[in-house]
Amino acid sequence: MFRRREPVPFAFLAEAERFRSNVTPPPRERASLGEIAGRWLMGLTIVAGLAGSLIIGTPALEQDHLSTPTQQSQAADGR
Repeated sequence: MFRRREPVPFAFLAEAERFRSNVTPPPRERASLGEIAGRWLMGLTIVAGLAGSLIIGTPALEQDHLSTPTQQSQAADGR
């Protein structure tokens, strides 16, 4: 019926599982308009950078330019 507990050197450790705090943490401060605008601007900058690098880098990944014949010098023609 009653469980016997092992001896604990500190009394507060034995009482810890029964303790409930009635103190609530303070409410979070709301972000100001400048902070919200800064977050949006940072997000848009990151997205624009990723989109720009994709747009600029896509032509370099295409394989069409590899199949075109290369221009030969006049020395290769024997002139």
